[in-house]
Amino acid sequence: MELQSETLADEELCTITGYQLPSKQIQWLTENHWQFVLTGARRPVVGRVYARLKLAGVKPSSVNAVTETWSLNLANVS
Repeated sequence: MELQSETLADEELCTITGYQLPSKQIQWLTENHWQFVLTGARRPVVGRVYARLKLAGVKPSSVNAVTETWSLNLANVS
């Protein structure tokens, strides 16, 4: 099972914004009220949980941005 990154991949950001150029992605994210941070190379970075909430039509907040809970299962350890 492959774990997903906590942030969207470049391809995912292109799919959401419809743009490959970081400047156009920034413009789209800003116009559509998405929160993001910029890397040193001025590329936008969007959190995966935040994106899921936005795409579901939920206004992200600290209350609903909690990721899945998990617990350590040692049942199969011998």
